[in-house]
Amino acid sequence: MHVGSCPRRAPRIAPMKISSIPQIYRNLNRWGEILSVLSKYGLANWIGRLGPDFAKDVLKAPGGTAIARASWETRIRLALVELGPTFIKLGQILSTRPDLVGIALAGELQHLQANVPADPPEVVRALIQSELGRPVEEVFAEFEDEAMASASIGQVHRATLRTGELVVVKVQHAKIEKKVEVDLEILAGLALLAQRIPEFRNYRPRATTAEFQRAMRRELDFAREERNMRLFANLFRDNPNVRIPRPYAQYTTARVLTMERIEGVKLSETERIAADGFDRQLLARHGAGLYLEMIFSHGFYHADPHPGNVVLMDGNVIGLLDFGMVGRIDENTQETMGEMLLAIANQDADHLTTLITRVASAPPELDRPAFGLDVADFVSHYGSQSLDEFDLSGALSEMTEMIRRYNIMLPAAVAMLIKVLITLEGTSRMLSPGFSLVEVMQPYQKKLLWRQFSPGRRLRKLRRLFRELEHLAEVLPRGIVDILEQVETGKFDVHLDHRGLEPSVNRLVLGMITSALFLGATLMLSREVHPILGGYSVPGVMALAGSIWLGWRVLRAINKSGHLDRRE
Repeated sequence: MHVGSCPRRAPRIAPMKISSIPQIYRNLNRWGEILSVLSKYGLANWIGRLGPDFAKDVLKAPGGTAIARASWETRIRLALVELGPTFIKLGQILSTRPDLVGIALAGELQHLQANVPADPPEVVRALIQSELGRPVEEVFAEFEDEAMASASIGQVHRATLRTGELVVVKVQHAKIEKKVEVDLEILAGLALLAQRIPEFRNYRPRATTAEFQRAMRRELDFAREERNMRLFANLFRDNPNVRIPRPYAQYTTARVLTMERIEGVKLSETERIAADGFDRQLLARHGAGLYLEMIFSHGFYHADPHPGNVVLMDGNVIGLLDFGMVGRIDENTQETMGEMLLAIANQDADHLTTLITRVASAPPELDRPAFGLDVADFVSHYGSQSLDEFDLSGALSEMTEMIRRYNIMLPAAVAMLIKVLITLEGTSRMLSPGFSLVEVMQPYQKKLLWRQFSPGRRLRKLRRLFRELEHLAEVLPRGIVDILEQVETGKFDVHLDHRGLEPSVNRLVLGMITSALFLGATLMLSREVHPILGGYSVPGVMALAGSIWLGWRVLRAINKSGHLDRRE
């Protein structure tokens, strides 16, 4: 997944389009399934809070868990699992955005596992043949029909090439693209509805869904993962402490990925690690140094360093698996993260506040003095910790929660990076409980500071500024001439985006209609316009009743708002 910066301006909310109706009708069955699951978990939430104790065991998740007895974070995770692969992936993406969903929910979503049944062997072989253009027997000397693992997007099989190399073949599930596209379309509709609910608006459902759609479509392309593996292998070709699987481009397409088979002990197998005599402290330092080099030197990193994606090999070599989710950060983001960590260490609350508001998207109603005080408390607590006691993951988690509390939205790249650093420290401490990521980061902080003030960087900035000024000098005269020509010919238009005037205009128009209707009613009554009933003009009475009703509505609206130019 290529993670880019989120736009600083919130997306403009578009009204529900009539063209969306055929899409809803086309996916009606899936809409029904999703709404049924959401209703079930919503009912469980109500039973959990208000229902009698015996009723809490009625609704159960597919695994047998009593939904009403689970925490709301667990209920969300269970609902996503029941909704299927696309929603599981959504949860995994949201686990990287604690600034949006909070630390507790992000932590719960990290436990999402997609135990999708593997496709039958004949389906897998047919797909490989259609993608590679040859039967499985012609490509591989051996191919195990039983999948060694099956996740939400694809499944993995052991195989041996005709040339003798041991490989694994990642094969996309049949018809998964169509299923994902349907779910993405439905998610876009749900996000549009959620954007209109005040309780969900702060979660930026449309922006988050758009980010997820981009990530999901990239992950469906196995050829992109193959390119990621080649790039990482090239970056670390001279590093003897890391092993990147070699991909085989001639046996790889968008739906089939063939790569070198790496055998080792997974980091999650703690008992085997102890039995095989690995140097845990050395591995923790090598692993952390590897990721910090990716982040702060190359700006391109493996974005999912959980224990299942790391294997330990003979000679204390670290093998990395699964390159479907990667992150990219530019030079400015690298420097900003370094400055943030330095500001915490130097207890510089003002500078940290400035950095956060500069890099993130702050709401217009942000209470800056209160936010500054919270940042000062945060810095005074963590800035006073010694190097060997510094809890980096705790500091980053608390800072993220504080940012979320003030409805500040971090760029996706920064949020992903914070999540990776938190996961990296936790994974490293699985190997070596006394490990300090901050200590390993110190040389990179110094390198970042030197890079920031280095003559080479200053020269690059001057060159970039010169090119921008040169471009401005080229286009500015022509632009001024165009504006003057439009003014002379009367084609120059100024478009004003008014805010808050719609209610006033609506009430003014309604008041004019009420007045006209009342005057018309009095004329019809005075002139006894036919038909007459009981001595009164029927149209006149109806117009009078209508004007009274409309006048009552105008007065009620004014009474509710207090002013004509304020929204209700």
